[in-house]
Amino acid sequence: MTRNFLIGLATLILAGCNAGDTEGQRPPPTPVEVVEVSTAPATLWGDFTGRVAAPETVELRARVSGYIDKVAFTEGELVKRGDLLFEIDPRPYRARERAAQAELARAQSQLALSESRAQRARQLLTSRAISREEHDQRQAALDSDRAAVSAAQAALESARLDLQFTQVKSPIDGRVGRAEITRGNLASADQTLLTTLVSVDPMYVYFESDQNSFAGNRAFFTPEQRPQVLVGLAGEDGFPHTGKLDFIDNRLNSHTGTIQFRAVVDNPLGHLKPGQFARVQMPTAQLDNALLLSRKAVLTDQDRRYVYVVNAQNITERRDVETGPQQGERVLIRKGLEPGEQVVVNGLQKILFPGMPVLPQPAQKRIEESSPQLAGR
Repeated sequence: MTRNFLIGLATLILAGCNAGDTEGQRPPPTPVEVVEVSTAPATLWGDFTGRVAAPETVELRARVSGYIDKVAFTEGELVKRGDLLFEIDPRPYRARERAAQAELARAQSQLALSESRAQRARQLLTSRAISREEHDQRQAALDSDRAAVSAAQAALESARLDLQFTQVKSPIDGRVGRAEITRGNLASADQTLLTTLVSVDPMYVYFESDQNSFAGNRAFFTPEQRPQVLVGLAGEDGFPHTGKLDFIDNRLNSHTGTIQFRAVVDNPLGHLKPGQFARVQMPTAQLDNALLLSRKAVLTDQDRRYVYVVNAQNITERRDVETGPQQGERVLIRKGLEPGEQVVVNGLQKILFPGMPVLPQPAQKRIEESSPQLAGR
């Protein structure tokens, strides 16, 4: 038993010596990737919600009354200006045109007779063969018949116009909606809705900006400068459509405190349709010296944001920061950092506590971090 006790005691002494040796060794510094904080020119972008609208919208109505003889289009198709869409029974209007032509011919014949009688009256008045009163009567009849010819010509033009209106044609290039009336139904002039048309290329996108944003960035909205905007639809990734700002309302909405903007977006493939909601990004400010940092370097602690800074002794320091707009992989730092400081971007999970020594290594720059544009969130 004494022998076993001595063996156990020796084992404990050796274990204690090994523990002391371990405590005397320091672990090597943890390697992390850092970036140097720098400043660069940047454009701040604001996010807005907008709605797509067609520049031209037409509610097509009958201009003459009659029964629909023909529906000459396929619902939902693209049409050109002047394409036939509906045809109203033209027979009553052809008959009115012929009656107007006959009335014009009668009036012209009567005018010719009146001109001949008036000319003879002038000759007879010279030789005193007729009285002045009879001469004046024939001259008045001539003037009346001239007016009758003018009225007959106007009636004929009106009849021809009504006959043209029996063919209802598209007034714009665009996409036609569904037929609101079908063949055989009565269409009343200026009342019956036949169909609707909307233009498709380009399209308008209307959106609103708050008063403070607009007042602080008037330099972007001068008559000489109309910035480009980026547009994305529901279900689309990012902002694949590019538009041009072409209209700013002349007053603020007193109820909402916003001002309306409008952008023109090319739509050759017809992806944008009237009534769709759209996500819009528009530049709101230009910064000459923006302090930019990768989003991966910014950590969150409840409502605070912070980064780990590596000092000259390669010791980590926790630094609270105030962030601004962001886009892609970059974020704007408003407060908390100075140009030239080293910030950890990769290996943050290896930092167990502030004050931990690290081995800083330069991080590789990525393409997405080279863009100077920032989008507001």
